[in-house]
Amino acid sequence: MHPILKPALRRGWHDLNTVQFGITPAHAVVLGPVDTATGSFLTLLDGTRGVPLLREEAQRMGLPDGHVDALLERLSGAGLLDDATGGGRTGAELRKQTHAMDRLRPDHAALTVTTSEPAEAILKLTARRAMRVQVRGAGRVGAVIASVLTSAGVGHVDVRDGGCVEPWDVAPGGHPVEATGERRDVSARRVVRSMAPARPPRPDRRRSAPARLSEPDPEEPPLSLVIIAPRDGLAVHSPDPAAVEDLLEAGIPHLYAGVVEATGVVGPLVLPGGTGCAHCLLLGRADRDPTWPRLLAQWSSGPAGRQVQACDLGLATAVAGLAAAHGLAFLDGELPSSTGARWEAAAPGLDWHARPVWPHPQCPCGAGERGNGQEVSVDAVPHDTMAG
Repeated sequence: MHPILKPALRRGWHDLNTVQFGITPAHAVVLGPVDTATGSFLTLLDGTRGVPLLREEAQRMGLPDGHVDALLERLSGAGLLDDATGGGRTGAELRKQTHAMDRLRPDHAALTVTTSEPAEAILKLTARRAMRVQVRGAGRVGAVIASVLTSAGVGHVDVRDGGCVEPWDVAPGGHPVEATGERRDVSARRVVRSMAPARPPRPDRRRSAPARLSEPDPEEPPLSLVIIAPRDGLAVHSPDPAAVEDLLEAGIPHLYAGVVEATGVVGPLVLPGGTGCAHCLLLGRADRDPTWPRLLAQWSSGPAGRQVQACDLGLATAVAGLAAAHGLAFLDGELPSSTGARWEAAAPGLDWHARPVWPHPQCPCGAGERGNGQEVSVDAVPHDTMAG
């Protein structure tokens, strides 16, 4: 181990014996009392020395035996310590890829802030490289989500959509102007490849092709997450349960994101059998408003669905960024606030607020059997079992 004080947390002294790591209340830690000699020793925790050498340095500085080990345990317990050489073989391989690591350095720094154990950040970063996410929809929102995910180190990002790129699909981080007229999926996949920090791990090509979605693709890892970002805003505001039957059957987590009539929507993140799904949402709305299915049928078949829809570029970009951030948090083993809830913001005020999506007792997804509003722990959805 080569201990290093997390560089992403800025350091400041309240007084001669009290030091604060970090600025924001969410992640700041105040440590004290810290004597003068220990304060000077902290400068040696820069990742260039192993623990034995640090012990020798401490002896030369007159610090008592055992002081280094106790200090490292104290710093580690406070979530302030990282390991500059941690992460095992995969961590070492990523560090050797200088270009890729330089691209991912800000993401790695952010992960050190949000994790507590030494080397946990590099482990999460390397885990992203082996994950596969599918984005369904490649308009102003979906194409940008795919671009952000691959830029953040997700190794396999697949984009699914039909039709050709229209002038109004073009967006910073998404389809470029020169892609107008090209197939949407082809353009989006080219953007994904161009934004990838490094090539993903090579797939195992020795197995036969799968017969259905629920079976692993021999040329790609199993799906960890599907993000549904339809170009038709109605399909995210009132999603069609039939469109995700394959995901529910296979137990694949999926997240909705999009813009409908100048309102941005992120969520819900659906954990099949654990949180409210699209069908739960539909049943709940029909309970509150019996005319809802009739309205939905009219909106789905009316001329508005064939027109250019209201999708402000700033709002679309904000939705894409928030959805990608929630997706990354989930891939890193957390449950973001969109789990079983929808975040919405309407222009021009853009006041984000959450609306719960309760499991419905009559929905065949089974989430209602767990009890309305029951929280789902991270342990209930281990990522190594999220197969597509």
